[in-house]
Amino acid sequence: MHFWHCPCVHSGAHCRTNSFVVTIMIVATVKEVKPDENRVALIPAGVDAFVGNGHTVLVETGAGAGSGFSDEAYADAGAEIVATAEEVWQRAEMVMKVKEPQPAEWPHIREGQVLFTYFHFAADEVLTQAMIDRGCIAIAYETITDSKGALPLLTPMSEVAGRMAVQQGAKYLEKAHGGRGILLGGVPGVAPATVVVLGAGTVGLNATKMAAGLGCLTYVLDVNLERLRHFSDIMPNNVITMMSNRVNLSKAIADADLVVSSVLIPGAKAPKLIARETLKQMKEGSVIVDVAIDQGGSTETSRPTTHRDPIYEVDGIVHYCVTNMPGAMPLTSTQALTNATMKYAEAIANMGYKAAMREYDSIASGANVVMGKVTNEAVAEAFGLSWEPVKAVLS
Repeated sequence: MHFWHCPCVHSGAHCRTNSFVVTIMIVATVKEVKPDENRVALIPAGVDAFVGNGHTVLVETGAGAGSGFSDEAYADAGAEIVATAEEVWQRAEMVMKVKEPQPAEWPHIREGQVLFTYFHFAADEVLTQAMIDRGCIAIAYETITDSKGALPLLTPMSEVAGRMAVQQGAKYLEKAHGGRGILLGGVPGVAPATVVVLGAGTVGLNATKMAAGLGCLTYVLDVNLERLRHFSDIMPNNVITMMSNRVNLSKAIADADLVVSSVLIPGAKAPKLIARETLKQMKEGSVIVDVAIDQGGSTETSRPTTHRDPIYEVDGIVHYCVTNMPGAMPLTSTQALTNATMKYAEAIANMGYKAAMREYDSIASGANVVMGKVTNEAVAEAFGLSWEPVKAVLS
C-alpha cells in the first residue's frame, strides 16, 4: 500500500500538486481516559509525518507521558500542545485514539468528525448506538483488512496480548492469587503445566510460542486445518495440535492448568466456546485468560476486568479478562501499534476519508459507522440493526 506525500505546507482546504489533491486536515490525539490505559495513538515521529504533509496536529498535554513521550518531544516535532481534551475534540477533524471513546468523551464527538481507533462495537451496543447518534465517521482499527485478508492493525496488539496471556497466566497460577500453585515450566523431576490455546491466529501463535518456550505441554485447538498444519510444522514437539470440536475441547479443558482463549471473528462477537457447565471439568485453581473479551469473550462466565482489578473466581476457576491487556506494556505496545496505523492515518488525512475509502478497500473495511449509518455487517447483525455498504453510503 503506497501513499503519495505532498511536499507543500500551507493553510487552506486542500492543495493540488501534479494532479493529486491532498486534503489539509486538523489531526489530533488525546490522553486515553480508559482506566490504566497508558498507550497513545500518535508518537512524535507521526506528528512529523503529518506536519510534513501540511496538516495541523493537536496533542493534549500529557497524552504521551504513559508511553514515555513528553510534550516537548511532540512540540519539537511540530505539534500544538493543547491544555484540555475538550479543546482538542472541539477543533480536530480527525481524532486518533487507542481505545474506544468512553462515555465522558461522547458529548465532545460531533457530526462528520473522523475517529480512528479500536472500537470493538459488536461487544457494546450502547457504544454503537452512541456513535450512530453522534453522526461521526468511526473507522475501527480491528476491521481494517488488507489484500490478503489479514488484519494489520489488530496484529501488533494481538502479538503483545498473546505473549502477555501466558505471562499473566503464570502469575495467577500462583497460590497467593488463588491459582493451583503450579510453575508453568516445571523443574527437573516435576512435570510442567499443561496449557490449552483456543485459536491458532496471531494471539494463539504468540501464546503458543511463550508456553512452548517455557517447556509446557501445549495443546492448540482450531477449526482451520491449514493453521494447525502450520503450527505443527514450526512448533517444537511439546506442542500438540487438535481439531476444535466439542469432544476435543472438553478433553483439553479438563487437562488444562492454563487456558488461553483467543478465538476471533473479525468485527463480530466472539463465540462462547466454554460454557459454565464446562468449568466443573476443570481443575480447581486453574486459570482462564480470555483475550477475546474485547469482542465479548469466548467463555460464558467471562466479564470485562481492569488492570487494577484483573481477576475473579467462578467455581474455583480464576478468570483474567482485562479488556486492554497491551495497555500494561505501553513502551512496547504504542510503538508496535503506531508502526502499523500511520500509513492508513496518513491516507485518510491526505485524501479525506471519502476519497481514501473509495481508493483503498482496506480503509473502507475499517468503516463501521458513517454519518449515522452502520456500515459493518457483523456489527449490524450483533444488534439486529440495518446496515449499508460503506461505498453506497459515500455515493
